[in-house]
Amino acid sequence: MTSVTLIGARLTDSGTEFVYHGESAACEGCPYRRQCLNLTEGVRYRVVDVRENTQVLDCAVHDEGVRAVEVETVAVQANVPSKGAYAGSKASLQGPCPHTECPSHQYCVPEGAEFDQEYRISEIIGDPPHEHCYLDRNLTLVEFEAASE
Repeated sequence: MTSVTLIGARLTDSGTEFVYHGESAACEGCPYRRQCLNLTEGVRYRVVDVRENTQVLDCAVHDEGVRAVEVETVAVQANVPSKGAYAGSKASLQGPCPHTECPSHQYCVPEGAEFDQEYRISEIIGDPPHEHCYLDRNLTLVEFEAASE
């Protein structure tokens, strides 16, 4: 299911993914608040369509203004503990990882998923992209179900 919202004009290409981080202090008093602040904080979205014949509106947060787009929630890929990881089960992220140079870091600390929550696994992708986990974790790369709105 898609939602219509306003996002920064630089982000309006179809296929662009982003995590909605909520209201900025600069949003106070903006006449477009209801159209902009209508997504769920911490959820990953993808732009599926740019509304035709809409104007770019001035925005105190986005330097090039905002435009109307249709977005949908997107599944998040993540590394989870291998034990008990199968499609349909629930899993949590293992915990923070300081090794930002690791090819798996983006999956151990994925945008759009929180450490203190459980997510339903929709698909097992397989082995993580790293050859060796610096924290000696036994991990499996999975895809969490997209958040429901």
